[in-house]
Amino acid sequence: MDAFDALEELERLEEMAEAGTLDEEGLATLANATGGYSFEGKKEGFKSGFVTLVGRPNAGKSTLLNAIMGKKIAITSKTAQTTRHRFRAVLTKEDFQMIIVDTPGLHKPMDALGEELNVSALKALEDVDVVAMLIDAGQPIGRGDEWVAAQVRASKAKKICVLSKTDICNKEQINNQRIAAEKLCKWDAMVGLSSVTGKNVDAFIEEVTFFLPEGPAWFPADMETDQPMEVVVAEFIREKILRSFQDEIPHAIGVQVESMEYDRKKDLERIYAIVYVERDSQKGMIIGKGGQSIKRIGSEARHDLEQLLGSRIYLDLRVKVKKNWRRDANQIRRFGYGEGLQV
Repeated sequence: MDAFDALEELERLEEMAEAGTLDEEGLATLANATGGYSFEGKKEGFKSGFVTLVGRPNAGKSTLLNAIMGKKIAITSKTAQTTRHRFRAVLTKEDFQMIIVDTPGLHKPMDALGEELNVSALKALEDVDVVAMLIDAGQPIGRGDEWVAAQVRASKAKKICVLSKTDICNKEQINNQRIAAEKLCKWDAMVGLSSVTGKNVDAFIEEVTFFLPEGPAWFPADMETDQPMEVVVAEFIREKILRSFQDEIPHAIGVQVESMEYDRKKDLERIYAIVYVERDSQKGMIIGKGGQSIKRIGSEARHDLEQLLGSRIYLDLRVKVKKNWRRDANQIRRFGYGEGLQV
């Protein structure tokens, strides 16, 4: 079977699945062809689709994703470009399945990593049903917002403007921001919300759901993210480093989980991870005097990981120097940040 025949067969299987006439063998074939995703038959009136969250760094995209999911699955910090993966979360309810795509903040890149984060964010605008642009309700709209809005305008998806962080803004600020935001794009909807307090998060979900097309559940109902657990764990560790060191060394940090081993008898997850930095001086800062810094990072990470994995955690952290890794396309890919890079 050549590529064209294979594509036609895939389309035929999808049509049968949507009609609810595909048998178990056909469903297995389709799931395998679509990357292992669960493709459950289309239910009457059931909606499903993708919504991408975009915006400048620190607009609150990952915080909103966590608020939508009702739990922490994406890391957050005050450091710009905290998000390095195009992260997908899956919210499944009785009448809809919403796949939320969290993206790195769009910004002026300073190195290969920065360029890659922009590529990843822009790719997330392709082939989605809804694009939600987050704008900090308390910060003046600038050239960065205007540039992001231009990318949003070019998308064929429905467009929602989200004024974020309304809990720390007064009514006048929010109203002024709404007026300014209306000039950026022809929005299909606009929502002001606070991911911290939860105000209007449900209203945002309702707006997105309204624009989703009818379709099947593409993911299993109990699946919350498409990211491998090793990636999620590495990000939780990196978050603690970002919060500990603020602007001192955060962008030079990369974390890679080497292995995860679960001991069922002891209900213990053993995690072995490496923290990469670019200079020896940064390694010293991460380890700290007498190892105090790395111990604190490990302790804070274990607390979150225990909640995430539901078991006791043994966390082995080592620190290594890999000079100028942010300029090394191959290393960027090894960390999983490699969408769109040519190497």
